[in-house]
Amino acid sequence: MELNHIFPREIAAGRENNIPLVIVGGTVEYHGPHCSLGCDTLIAEGLVKRIAERRELIHAPSICYSPASWAVGGETTGTVHVEENVFEEYVYHVFMSLLSAGNRNIVVVIHHQFEQESLMPMTLCYLKAARRAEMAYLEKTRGQGWWGDESYSDYYENLGGAGDPFSWIKVIPAMSREAQNATGYDHAGKYECSLLMALYPDAVKLERLGDVKHWFTASAAEANAELGERMAALSEADLERRIFGE
Repeated sequence: MELNHIFPREIAAGRENNIPLVIVGGTVEYHGPHCSLGCDTLIAEGLVKRIAERRELIHAPSICYSPASWAVGGETTGTVHVEENVFEEYVYHVFMSLLSAGNRNIVVVIHHQFEQESLMPMTLCYLKAARRAEMAYLEKTRGQGWWGDESYSDYYENLGGAGDPFSWIKVIPAMSREAQNATGYDHAGKYECSLLMALYPDAVKLERLGDVKHWFTASAAEANAELGERMAALSEADLERRIFGE
C-alpha cells in the first residue's frame, strides 16, 4: 500500500495489525555522468517495491533531500545537501507525527554511505532523531519517570518485541553487511550501477562514462544487469527479514 494513496480506514487497519510503515531514506547526489542523481533513493525504493509485491507493508513517501555531503563532488554537480542538524530536526518531527498517530512499526530503509553498515552522518541523523522522538513521545504520554514507574516493571521482558518502545522505529540499510560481502558495494561503480540497472534500467547510461573521469566510476564499465539481479535478490531477502523481524 502506498501511504499517499490510501485512506484513514486502511491506515488504522495497518496500525491495528502492526503492518510495517516503510520510509526510504535516499539522496539527490552526484553519481558520475552515467547514473541518475536519484540513484540512492531509486535503489532503496526499488527493493522495497519488490518486497511490497509479495508482503503487506505501507510504503510512505521517500525522504530524498538529506545530508548527502559534498564529499563526492561540489555544489555545482547537482547534489542537494541539507545540513545535518537541520535534517535531524526535520526527521524528528516526522517521527513524532507518526508516533502520535499510533504507528509502532516504523522502518527507515537507507541507501547512502552505508558501507558495512557504518554510522555515517545521514544514518546518525535518522538514528538520533528516532531515539529522541521515542523518548519525547514516552514522556509526553506517560509523564516524567515513566521508565521507573512500577507499571513498567516488564520492560526487560519486552526488549526487542512489540512492547519495546525502542523498537518502534528501526533504521536499516537497503544492503546488509552480509549482502555487501556476498557481492560488492561501491559508489557509482560496477556494483551500484549493476544494482541500479536491475531495478531501473533507464537510470544508467554507461555510454556516458567517458564524459568525466573519476577513480570511483572506472569499474562501472563492468556493470551488468545479471550481477544486479543477484545483488537485488540477496538484498531483498535480508531486507525482508529485517523489515518483518524474521
